[in-house]
Amino acid sequence: MRQIRIKRCILARQIVRHRVRRRAIPEQLTLTVSLRGTREVKDNYQLFRLTGLLDAFSEATFRKVIAKCVDDSLKNVILDLSQIDLMDSSGLGAIVQVSKKVTSSEGVLQIVTNARVTQTLKLVKLDKVFSLHPDLASAVEAFKS
Repeated sequence: MRQIRIKRCILARQIVRHRVRRRAIPEQLTLTVSLRGTREVKDNYQLFRLTGLLDAFSEATFRKVIAKCVDDSLKNVILDLSQIDLMDSSGLGAIVQVSKKVTSSEGVLQIVTNARVTQTLKLVKLDKVFSLHPDLASAVEAFKS
């Protein structure tokens, strides 16, 4: 009887360790050649780190992947666009669509930007619509408050 309890405890620990490891490792997203990214599921939000070009070529795939992740998991989303080199009008439209998807799912969208992305969003006055942050720490802090 005692050996069975010990085996159950060992199995339970292994399951917990597996879950912790699985959440800590960023998941590679299958996007396009010009847009790459990872997804991390945290306590109360999903973090998407993107690099490359968010343009007409990549926006459809970007929208589908993010929408599927929002449907399947947590509704609060942080988009880390600090490594995006170029975002055109199609990329802006994709971000608007992602924002609509997140808010319709009763989630919140936070966006981490760099100077180029911020300038593009300000040009079309979307900086007043979205919650923009200069770094990841301030975006995470926005979920805590």
